[in-house]
Amino acid sequence: MKNSLTIFKRELKSYFTSPVAYIIIVVFLIITGWFFTSNLFVAGVITMRSVFDIVPFILLFYIPAISMRTFSEEKKSGTIELLLTKPISDFEIVIGKFLSTLTLAALTLVPTIVYVISLKTLGPVDFGSIISAYIGLVLMSGIYVSVGLFASSLTENQVVAFIVSFLVIFVLFMLNKILVYVPAPLVSMLEYISSDYHFSSIARGVLDTKDLIYYFSGMSILLLLTKTSLESRKW
Repeated sequence: MKNSLTIFKRELKSYFTSPVAYIIIVVFLIITGWFFTSNLFVAGVITMRSVFDIVPFILLFYIPAISMRTFSEEKKSGTIELLLTKPISDFEIVIGKFLSTLTLAALTLVPTIVYVISLKTLGPVDFGSIISAYIGLVLMSGIYVSVGLFASSLTENQVVAFIVSFLVIFVLFMLNKILVYVPAPLVSMLEYISSDYHFSSIARGVLDTKDLIYYFSGMSILLLLTKTSLESRKW
């Protein structure tokens, strides 16, 4: 765990020594801010619903953008070999990079709490559903980051890693939106695989066991696949 923490600190620091992280965060806040203010001042509705509706869509692009470099950049520069020769396991490396990327995603959500504070000054706010929605966004970010890490571990090209992770994440996001076009026997299975289906359930204020199992098992499987991808260098 100590090694994972070292990797976590190094990776998180690397994000903020580059202007890319700041640019992406600012763009994220501009988009969510526009939806929040337009819903509040134009529609006159005191709710965070518009923000929670658009954030999952933004994550389709945001998570691949911040995760595409995790392994591919180190593979291209050759630093991955140096890292793997140190007394640290492949899984510790994966966990460290996963936690740093997920932390960056979570930190991006923190400034949006200002929207909640603004709503509180204007009227009653359902804090229960808002907290649940934030938990859902972090869990959704977690499974998307896991996809991004796995894609990045497969190639040394960051663009390829971005495209692969985006396509996988897009499919996970869209599955519950095409259920009317699939055979009835497949509906329940595809619905359960959909990341947006589980987020929508959590965002309603209900932390159901099936939703938590989906996210945590999905993250575990994808992180193990990433570890296996790294170990393939020994084969």
